[in-house]
Amino acid sequence: MRACVTPSVVSAMFALVAACGGGDDAPGGSPGGAGAAGATAAGSAGSGVAGATTAGAAGAGSAGSAGATQIDDAPPAGNPDGACPVPPEAMAEDVSNPTTVIGDGTPASCTSAAVVDAVAKGGVITFSCGPDPLTIVLEQTAKVVNDKGPKIVIDGGGKITLSGGGKRRILYQNTCDQAQKWTTSHCQNQDHPRLTVQRLTFVDGNSEGETIEGGGGGAIFVRGGRLKIVDSRFFGNVCDGTGPDLGGASVRTLSQFDGEPVYVVRSTFGGKPGLGNSCSNGGGLSSIGVSHTVINSLFTDNSAVGNGANPAKSGTPGGGSGGAIYNDGNTFTLSLCGVKMTRNTANEGGGAIFFVSNDKSGHLIIKDSVLSQNPSAGFETKGFPGIFVIAAEPPQVSGSVLE
Repeated sequence: MRACVTPSVVSAMFALVAACGGGDDAPGGSPGGAGAAGATAAGSAGSGVAGATTAGAAGAGSAGSAGATQIDDAPPAGNPDGACPVPPEAMAEDVSNPTTVIGDGTPASCTSAAVVDAVAKGGVITFSCGPDPLTIVLEQTAKVVNDKGPKIVIDGGGKITLSGGGKRRILYQNTCDQAQKWTTSHCQNQDHPRLTVQRLTFVDGNSEGETIEGGGGGAIFVRGGRLKIVDSRFFGNVCDGTGPDLGGASVRTLSQFDGEPVYVVRSTFGGKPGLGNSCSNGGGLSSIGVSHTVINSLFTDNSAVGNGANPAKSGTPGGGSGGAIYNDGNTFTLSLCGVKMTRNTANEGGGAIFFVSNDKSGHLIIKDSVLSQNPSAGFETKGFPGIFVIAAEPPQVSGSVLE
């Protein structure tokens, strides 16, 4: 089905969405939950993750590149067809006066330990690792310390790849983790640290088995403060393959300050077969109660591989929704502009997007975007291919193609 959706068409369709009710997630998922009338089976979702690769030369002291994801011919950051304006607050940060420069101009000087130490110190971080692209395989997760900053910027200059080596999460920020220091009496809602990652590639992050804050976030996990992602790429990242609400093979975000959005600008998640990200829910982005503004970005070949939806159906482990993006909670907004999503898959609902505002106060906005060939093996909202949505009103779709 091809749908060039206009606001008038959307309004006519919303009665079908309303039939989904106010449940947590899947049709019939909880008492008073979503009814099957608002959902349709739509195709078959793939559940595999393509094998891993070598992503350029490994940094000195790295864990090695065996089994790593091959990104030598990976696509650049962002949707080349995206032309939406970027608000000033969503633009890349100035790194002309860095706090820390990792490396002395040679690849051997750009080590895992140097990255971990720099992130712990905070401030503006850049790299001097030589003229060629370089992959640094981290031997431990780089963790933000909450009393550093308040602004923390990690800028790879378009040359640096950070790899989890298929063994660990790459980057972690959590204002409510005492091990990273409590800095206010309201850790769930504070304006710092304000973390920006830009001009970086994240590959082979793995948060399987992580349980803090419910897990997820194979490449990046952030709770509290603020997060911004600019001109970055995510390939071959994973988190646990089953579980309700657990998600974010690439990025998992919770508790952003005052409900301000996570900005994702000119970034790529997957981009071609073999480079996709995979998790129980949300191969690209996953969150609970967090708003996102996604601009001129590309999501392809990502997968939600869990089964049983949320809450988990009897006899199942749960999960399998939101191949590219998984958003759950109450009041939050997902805004897409200039975004392309294709060939993302979900074993349950929303091959492209799973958006459930439990109290129906959330908003889904899609402008000047193309969403195509995103099969949902279990359920999706009629008239919105690849999307399952429960929200305050019909998805606000303009200048976009859904098919």
